[in-house]
Amino acid sequence: MNGIVIKSTGSWYQVLNDEGAVIECRIKGLFRIKGIKTTNPIAVGDKVEYEMEADGRGVIHKIEERKNYIIRKSINLSKQAHILAANVDQAMIIATLAFPRTSPGFIDRFLLTAEAYRITAIIVFNKIDLFENDPVNLEILNKFIGIYEKIGYRCYKVSATEKKDIEVLKELTKDKITLIAGHSGVGKSTLANAMDETLDLKTGEISDAHSKGKHTTTFAEMHKLSYGGFIVDTPGIKELGLVDMAKEEITDYFPEFFAIKGECKFNNCLHVNEPKCAVLAAVESGEIAVSRYNSYLSIINGEELEIDYKD
Repeated sequence: MNGIVIKSTGSWYQVLNDEGAVIECRIKGLFRIKGIKTTNPIAVGDKVEYEMEADGRGVIHKIEERKNYIIRKSINLSKQAHILAANVDQAMIIATLAFPRTSPGFIDRFLLTAEAYRITAIIVFNKIDLFENDPVNLEILNKFIGIYEKIGYRCYKVSATEKKDIEVLKELTKDKITLIAGHSGVGKSTLANAMDETLDLKTGEISDAHSKGKHTTTFAEMHKLSYGGFIVDTPGIKELGLVDMAKEEITDYFPEFFAIKGECKFNNCLHVNEPKCAVLAAVESGEIAVSRYNSYLSIINGEELEIDYKD
């Protein structure tokens, strides 16, 4: 029988089959997809084949080839990679200016990861109701939206609690498989509930002591939308480690760098201190945002750089 994995809890998987039933399944043997070693051999969004057992549960024996997947690398000492989801149509990063603050550095790493796996990325700034009477922060937010829209990313300002501009997100996600990601506390589950009231996903509160969110989603899970399509709710990500890439590759996943890198004097230019570098010239002239360039430097240097919105 065929189905799609909608939840993974480590050793057991929930599979939505072609008849609309959810079957508890385990895996048969070890799976290794194209030599990728990850903490989860099967991910939410995987299309699988399974066989039923006498106890009413299933055994997964085949994974269909993935259209794409989005992966993150653990920051801890194990440095293991983890697939957040597979076969998605788009990825939506939920960001906030405060409570908790999402740094542009984090956004840039997420966008790079989506670019690397050829997944369309959308940036959603939630909790804008907190800044309606705060022109300073609103100006900062609009400045960064301008940076990302200039290089081709769609950005939206919404309020999940007040259901402001939620209809736009419903239209964006209709009949698509959309991964939703971001820090704990940015309002991913609240936003999903606002988009589809039939979901009733568990939401958390913000810690007053650190203005950080508390984890409410433990495992990635795919939810069917009543108006068509699916969303993949993911656990809150504190940091986003990148799976190993050559330094020379990173430029290709910054669209504004990629567009002009052919104008650099050297084909292998890393855009750090090389002479006649088109990217450095663009940063100097203001054509490329300093925040984006700082993110690039932190990535090629293997740093975990937090960049403040006011930079």
